Amino acid sequence: MQVSYNKGINDFIKGRKIMRTRVHFIAPYESMIPIIEECIPRYPELSIQTDVGDLAKGVELAIQAEKNGADIIISRGGTAQLIKQAVTVPVIDVQLSGYDMIRSLTLASQFNGHTAIVGFSNITSGAQSIIDLMDLPLKVYTIHSSEEVARLLLELKASGYQQIVGDVITVNTAKAYGLDGLLIQSGTESILRAMEDAQLVYRYLSKNQTVSIILNDLVTQEHPNLLILGEQDEVVFENWTDFDHNPLTDNHLYLMNTSLEFHQSNIQNVFMVDDYQLTVQAYETKLDNKSYKVYQLEKGEPYAFAQFGITTFTDSSMEPIVAESPAMQAVLKNIRALYAHNEAIYLLGEADSGKSFLVKHMHQMHAGGGLLLQIDLSQVPSGHLHKIPLTKVKTVELNQIEARLNDPELLTFIETCLQSNIGLFILSEHVPDPNWTLKLKLNTLMMPSLADRAEDLEPLMQHFLTGYYHKYGTTAVRIKEDALQLIRDQAAQMNVNQLKHLIKQAALNAPDYVITNETLIRLIHQQSAANASAMKLGGTLKEIEQEVIQRVLQEENNNQSKAAERLGINRATLWRKLKD
Repeated sequence: MQVSYNKGINDFIKGRKIMRTRVHFIAPYESMIPIIEECIPRYPELSIQTDVGDLAKGVELAIQAEKNGADIIISRGGTAQLIKQAVTVPVIDVQLSGYDMIRSLTLASQFNGHTAIVGFSNITSGAQSIIDLMDLPLKVYTIHSSEEVARLLLELKASGYQQIVGDVITVNTAKAYGLDGLLIQSGTESILRAMEDAQLVYRYLSKNQTVSIILNDLVTQEHPNLLILGEQDEVVFENWTDFDHNPLTDNHLYLMNTSLEFHQSNIQNVFMVDDYQLTVQAYETKLDNKSYKVYQLEKGEPYAFAQFGITTFTDSSMEPIVAESPAMQAVLKNIRALYAHNEAIYLLGEADSGKSFLVKHMHQMHAGGGLLLQIDLSQVPSGHLHKIPLTKVKTVELNQIEARLNDPELLTFIETCLQSNIGLFILSEHVPDPNWTLKLKLNTLMMPSLADRAEDLEPLMQHFLTGYYHKYGTTAVRIKEDALQLIRDQAAQMNVNQLKHLIKQAALNAPDYVITNETLIRLIHQQSAANASAMKLGGTLKEIEQEVIQRVLQEENNNQSKAAERLGINRATLWRKLKD
């Protein structure tokens, strides 16, 4: 095995062509270009391109060069210093040689008038030494930013200076103020030295590029979809084979990072993105006392079962469950115990009492990632249950079980779920049929009605009210005591979904910060009147059903998701009914 592995690496290296290192030479002045072009043939290992640009223009050219794939950038003086701050590739500064300085200063000293050397420290430090050594009648002034040039030159002109020696910006500014300008130019030896440095960097990059390419290839073969983030959640490395871009949203990353901090170990989550499942494994590692988060992603097959009454719960944001009442606390306690021991739970309760929301809550809090499937058995054709991929599923919610009471396929599916340690919930409005032929041990729990949850009424309404405040920017933030009492009196005739809709209408219609008793009474009367006038009991049951669906769709502005939620069915069922 080791021989085969090494042979694969060697074959890979031989077949891989290492490109010449790309060097972009940004000259701060035009007359440097001919000297650069004369030097280029001496370095065939380097692919050298040139541009002319000083300071800000040079930075702009450097940024574009990096985007175009430049491996190394060469420039000079202040331009080189600015480029170093703007790009991530190596930047080589053309150093002024002693010959450059002697040529320029000797020429400047021949001028009949006061001459000043103005520039950054890379120019002035060497210039001062040569002036002292040669006893030249020149004065040196050091600047630290290009913004200092204009003010300094005006002061020098007022003091009687007539010639300025320096870099491009200094000379150009001097000429603009009517002073003579002498540019300190870089000769052939300085250009060659910079290219020699680039070649040394090339040799280093070439060696490390080979290793990097090999390692990168091995990593991407083993982990085709990989994301590594640094301590500030900046992207350190990413590779996407199965995706056009990073499929993880900020919410996905927040949930993963929170789980990492809590568990301090490897974690796995499964999300639904568009029509496929996204499995994400994550762990934290340290290198050189720095922390990194590593995410390995796997794209599943398209989950194309919605048309058969099978939907996947995709909302990854957690909502708190209201359980102030003893009845609700008891149900939660028992469900947690049964869910932890992987026992089937038959959750009995009236329509819209919050059974499905409770299943979602248990899945979010205790499944540790994975998928939640919601299955409407009245819509699933015979023979399709065994085709459902359960690899990533952690929780299954079965609805309309009465439609499949005598179906052996259902029992096989339930047994498969339990053997795979998948949490199983059967939701129903009816007591289990004692004559059910499927032999299955069921744990029946009663979902409390709103009338049995007196202690939950106020926190439930406040939770709904807060949600509408965030979603719609409603004004109301509190419910008056007499309005609360009205809800308590009406609780026996309402379910959770009806309460939620009433609070929504009150929040949208309340003109002040507090919802009053009068507002609720008016809305309840309006709803009753609307229901009375809207319901047409003539015609077939199917026609009445279509009338109800169309009315709800109209009230929800044709939003099918909201309409399905109001009707207590999933979106796939609503879609089918609309097509009938």
